[in-house]
Amino acid sequence: MNEALLVSNVLLWIAVLALLVAVIALARQVGILYERIAPMGALMMDSGPKVGDEARVFELPLLGGGTRRLGGTAPRATLLFFLSPTCPVCKKLLPILKSTRAAEQGWLDIVLASDGEAPAHEAFRRRAALDDFPYLLSAELGMHYRVAKLPYAVLIDESGRVRAKGLVNSREQLESLFAARELGVASVQEYLDQPRFAKERA
Repeated sequence: MNEALLVSNVLLWIAVLALLVAVIALARQVGILYERIAPMGALMMDSGPKVGDEARVFELPLLGGGTRRLGGTAPRATLLFFLSPTCPVCKKLLPILKSTRAAEQGWLDIVLASDGEAPAHEAFRRRAALDDFPYLLSAELGMHYRVAKLPYAVLIDESGRVRAKGLVNSREQLESLFAARELGVASVQEYLDQPRFAKERA
């Protein structure tokens, strides 16, 4: 009887140790995969003003009255967010824009931009509770930045230069524009394509 208990205990300990080794091996593999899979930043298009270029100065009418100046030197950076009332991804990002504005209010203004008929945008603005966001309607602005897909964002710094831009479908992609600005690169992908990171992912 004692021998049977002893054997079963030994077998249980062997099983526990084997499981421990398996967990450690899996944890290591997860770590390796995490290092190799780069974060997906905003998808930057090659067309339109390039990162580092001086942003063209616009004086555009605001939805609801008044005008807004874009480009040129300013006390704060500007995130120009292109959206549409019929874009479901844009609607999904609106709460993220609101929380981003609150979190980054020390250095960033967020300006919404679109084109089309004013009444449809007025109704959308009311439904989405966007009354406190500057909202521009300008086909010329979208054409200047070569906006082909939505939602699209352009980050213009305080000196009036394009610091980052791209198609943004998630909070991570939106925040990658800020990361690119802080890192002094055109995009997160450009930063990760540097030789030291490319070698680690190889």
